[in-house]
Amino acid sequence: MKEYLIDLLKPLEISYHTKDYIVLITMLIALLAIVLIADLVVNKIIIKIASKVAKKSKNSWDDILLEKRFFHRLTHIIPAILFYHLAPEILDGYSKIASLVSMFTELYFTLLFVLIISALLNAINEIYISLEKARHKSIKGYIQVAKIILYFIAAILIFSILTGKNALTIIAGLGALGAVLLLVFQDAIKGLVSGVQLSANDMVRIGDWISMPKYGADGNVIEISLTTIKVQNWDKTISMIPSYALVSESFSNWRGMEESGGRRIKRSINIDLNSIHFLNEEEKTELSKIILIQPYLKQKQLELAEYHQKMNMIEQISINGRRLTNIGTYRKYLEEYLKNHQAINHEMTFMVRQLQSTETGLPLEIYCFSKVKEWIEYEGIQADIFDHVFASLKTFNLSVFQNPTGNDFKALKI
Repeated sequence: MKEYLIDLLKPLEISYHTKDYIVLITMLIALLAIVLIADLVVNKIIIKIASKVAKKSKNSWDDILLEKRFFHRLTHIIPAILFYHLAPEILDGYSKIASLVSMFTELYFTLLFVLIISALLNAINEIYISLEKARHKSIKGYIQVAKIILYFIAAILIFSILTGKNALTIIAGLGALGAVLLLVFQDAIKGLVSGVQLSANDMVRIGDWISMPKYGADGNVIEISLTTIKVQNWDKTISMIPSYALVSESFSNWRGMEESGGRRIKRSINIDLNSIHFLNEEEKTELSKIILIQPYLKQKQLELAEYHQKMNMIEQISINGRRLTNIGTYRKYLEEYLKNHQAINHEMTFMVRQLQSTETGLPLEIYCFSKVKEWIEYEGIQADIFDHVFASLKTFNLSVFQNPTGNDFKALKI
């Protein structure tokens, strides 16, 4: 081809060097045209075949490889190989230009392989996310580490190509820059170590509900990367938590609750101490009409009668002997009420208990577990239970402690 072009230029009255440059430029343009046409043809053929196969296939991985442009980048290898083999023949006799073109070809190959492997890693991560096991462990952190290593190796190879030095020599020389690299990549290194610990100890998974007030996080984990954990809060805001913070600081993971048989209800009401008293006969008669505590009242009164007879004790005043109280009877009523509540898991911890009395009254706490764990339904069940708790207090002549309000002071007659 070179000789043919030289023969075409013979009639022209120009210098030999000018003819030489015209021939060189023409051949390079022809080479680039051949390579570009080959690139377009190969790209269309391979992508068309890959698209057809992906549509017919029931697997999702081939669609993801197409989406992440793995096949698109892979098609550029064939034209690059074609250019690599044809260029030396065309540039025969132009050593300086051939050397320069060879260097750029090597650089192109390096960048192309980086793009191909990067697309493959992205596809692997996407394929993994579609699997069921991805709910338990994320590999995004490891993918990011692999990319960092890939880019680091690519940077060394590019520097090696540009300087003409051996890559191993360059790596050996980087020992002096170790401290600087540690400083630059300290977050990535911390994230990698933390990611391994989080994964090995199964501390957090995608989909877990975690709470970390220091970072304003209270919601579901939607992404676990090399350096950060992304949490979508219940108000739909996004909180970013450093990976190493989950290892070095405390946080709450509600996965145990979600995997258990129920969600805890732990709430108390403060009973006014002035409303607590022994039950009189009239109150006993009235309360015995409540079906849930009829067996309790009957059994308790027999037990107390036997006790008083055994102790030869005559109840002259209310404090003598053992007596039923409205607070004790009410506590038993709540136990029976919750035992008959269909939304309560009775196989888990269950009790109604008194806490230490304070200046705001006697706290009566309900401690049990709801079968329903979904937030909205759970809150509805909890609210229904305490609606009944507050409304039933008057039946037992009990009242809730409440600080006086402006209306209370207005009602006072001076």
